[in-house]
Amino acid sequence: MLTAIVGGLAHNLSYFYHSHLVLTTLVFFPLLGVAFCLALRPEQARWVALGTSLAEFGLSLPLFWTFRVGDPGFQNVTKAAWIRDWGIAYAVGVDGISLLLILLTTFLTPLAILSTWEYVTRRTRAYYAMMLLLLTGMVGVFVALDMFLFYVFWEIMLVPMYFIIGVWGHERRIYAAMKFILYTALGSLLMLVAIVGMFWLTMQRSGAPSFAYLDWLRVTVPSGLQLWLFLAFALAFAIKVPLVPFHTWLPDAHVEAPTAGSVILAGVLLKMGVYGFLRFAIPFFPNVALDARVAMAFLVLALLGILYAAWVAAVQPDAKKLIAYTSVAHLGFIMVGLFAMTSQSVQGGILQSVNHGISTGALFILAGFLYERRHTREIAAFGGLAAVVPLLSASLVIVALSSIGLPSLNGFVGEFLILLGAFRTHPWVTVLATLGVVFAAYYLLPMVRRIVWNPLDKEENRTLRDLSRRELAIMLPLVAMIVLLGVYPRPFLDRIGPSADAFVTVIRADAWAIEKGQPRVAVSPPARAARPRAQPAQPRVRPEEPPRGSQPGERPAR
Repeated sequence: MLTAIVGGLAHNLSYFYHSHLVLTTLVFFPLLGVAFCLALRPEQARWVALGTSLAEFGLSLPLFWTFRVGDPGFQNVTKAAWIRDWGIAYAVGVDGISLLLILLTTFLTPLAILSTWEYVTRRTRAYYAMMLLLLTGMVGVFVALDMFLFYVFWEIMLVPMYFIIGVWGHERRIYAAMKFILYTALGSLLMLVAIVGMFWLTMQRSGAPSFAYLDWLRVTVPSGLQLWLFLAFALAFAIKVPLVPFHTWLPDAHVEAPTAGSVILAGVLLKMGVYGFLRFAIPFFPNVALDARVAMAFLVLALLGILYAAWVAAVQPDAKKLIAYTSVAHLGFIMVGLFAMTSQSVQGGILQSVNHGISTGALFILAGFLYERRHTREIAAFGGLAAVVPLLSASLVIVALSSIGLPSLNGFVGEFLILLGAFRTHPWVTVLATLGVVFAAYYLLPMVRRIVWNPLDKEENRTLRDLSRRELAIMLPLVAMIVLLGVYPRPFLDRIGPSADAFVTVIRADAWAIEKGQPRVAVSPPARAARPRAQPAQPRVRPEEPPRGSQPGERPAR
């Protein structure tokens, strides 16, 4: 009897994790926590938020093992009509590009909630409700396969972050929140215009309204509109990344946000800009993205971000603002990987998105710990902390070295793949980007030296307490992931690799097919029925293919 019960439970769990149910649960389960946070007493709300976020992470973690390695297409797919007359559906799915970003989101959220456990003392119920609502929006963005649904989740996530900065932030929180919402709202409006344009083009060509992502991939946009629609999407995502010169909202938002807001902003929200380029801007308009002039323009902006942000970070007296500028530099590396358009560089860009979320999130958490102890973010206010708080100091050293890209820690793997792949197509860009690795040491190591090893000449620092059990519970998983991703990244690359390979191959084939006036190739193999023993879909027959070795922007020989 016990065997039958265990067997039935295992069968049900297998179905759950090979169907859309796991994704639907991950999207909407936090809303249950939102309702409880608002209904219960303030002291209970934080426990509900922590429990909900931990349950969310526990539900998401088995996806890493149930994901079919080697399958570049979407898995756990479902599609149900929502607003039938307009072709709007509830459609979700996950592939190698979105899988790790979902896990990063669910991993960081409970740690972020714990990081402000003692800091948030007013409007507690609303704060934790906003954190869980933000979680729903973030997961929804990464799983949506309907453009209307994607836009809804994209807008949902902006609202709680605005309130988290504006209500629970520091002295200039209103200014930072307004700047954040104005920049991101501008990007959202540009993207909305592009979405409406793509919808009407899809309806004109298919004869039926559709917001389905896979339907839009098959649409050939008229040459006169391609650049404008691409720029509308690209500017929306460039603001979110952010690329220079659209970055000025980010330092203010980071500095004024509470620690949890900074962690989620750096760890997840910035990656949505990268994800937008990977999932929408480049696949919808491949011949524009692969145009040599467009690609070089974005590579130059990425280089400006790497070099400019490094030098600005080096002179910052505020630890949090320095870390904020490091985000601009690291996201520049990721964008180099995307627009270099090789399999290695794209894999490195996706992996580095995860690495940056962990390392920079940990830096913001440590900055928050220091602020709670001294109520200042000034680097000069510290010094000699290694003798007083050895655990906090050791954590800061490890995390800073990972952010620099020290071999055997996570930052090295992603940056190395980006530079290795980018050198094949843009060697001079790669050489200049490599300077960013040197500059990273130039701005991070002096900060660590001044905080950890400078003379202990301030009396206030002699009585600081070391990491508590709560703070150790936050830092140990982060440090463990930093080491794991640096020493053994293969399981993560195995899941990223097939989707990244298919992305690069099909983007090039699509660009060539559009140029030749032939039907487009889907950006990934058809979404397969999400069952434990699903049969692989038959390969799509392509009318003609470009040679596999063709370079971006180069017209392949027939």
